[in-house]
Amino acid sequence: MLMRLLLQFPEGLKQYALEYAKKLESEGNEVVISASPTFGACDLALDEMRHVKADKLIHYGHAEFHHVDANVEYVPFSLDADLSILERSLPSVAQYKKIGLVTTIQHIHQLDDIKRFYEEHGKEVVIGKPHGFAKQNGQILGCDIGSASGIDRQVDAFVYFGGGIFHPLGALLQTTKPFLVVEPFRNSIEFIDKYRDIYKKRSRGKVLASLDAKRFGIMVSTKNGQHNMALGTMLKNRIEKQGLQAAILVANTFDFDALNNMMEFDAFVNTACPRIAIDDTDRLRKPLLSANELVEVLSFKSEAAKQQV
Repeated sequence: MLMRLLLQFPEGLKQYALEYAKKLESEGNEVVISASPTFGACDLALDEMRHVKADKLIHYGHAEFHHVDANVEYVPFSLDADLSILERSLPSVAQYKKIGLVTTIQHIHQLDDIKRFYEEHGKEVVIGKPHGFAKQNGQILGCDIGSASGIDRQVDAFVYFGGGIFHPLGALLQTTKPFLVVEPFRNSIEFIDKYRDIYKKRSRGKVLASLDAKRFGIMVSTKNGQHNMALGTMLKNRIEKQGLQAAILVANTFDFDALNNMMEFDAFVNTACPRIAIDDTDRLRKPLLSANELVEVLSFKSEAAKQQV
């Protein structure tokens, strides 16, 4: 059956958009390409799909995030990274008997080979199960690190195999053990444990900077996998119960220049992708809090108010 297709690619795969479009067109389909940025399977081009009346959205690069009421086909992108770098990682994990192994969807198909390598070198390898949006054992997302946090007590150290530190950083902040990143594309091997203290101090700084805040902007995303109006409303009510002001700010993709123009707010609270409050704090002039950091701020304010009575 020939269809009108909407193709969506993450930034790293947009270079292949025309190639894939032409292949599908050669099969008789009508093809449209989404030019919008996408941050993962939580960010499907559903609005574009409706506007162009596409029969199907084909989302490349990610596995299914959660069910949506639309005809969506997910096409994960697998990368065959050179595993020879594992040999160089052995001195780094020499003192650890049990290793927790994690990766991204791009390397899930190589996970068994990586596990076998470490086992052949005397390591006990533990691969955890995801808790939320991730679908494969050992897989981590920026917002779902259950495959790591769920085995934190069982292992002596973690090994992440894959590109960059975006994904392992999220896992690092929710675990306590040494965390080694084996990066086959940059040919680098390094422990990233130092970031635990850096981000802990940064979080503490944001909380302290928000103690005098009286007006909060609560960021609620309309993205299919990030929308959480219930949490935004609950936080707004909680803020207002303490005699403070709050407003819910809605956007699909938050423009930080636009938020900086909202100078009435003393602090912002993120309910969208949890990584925004971790990775994008420097893009705002005012503190950018996670929901948990807001609760901490309100708790401090409540205790201070009691002491003044």
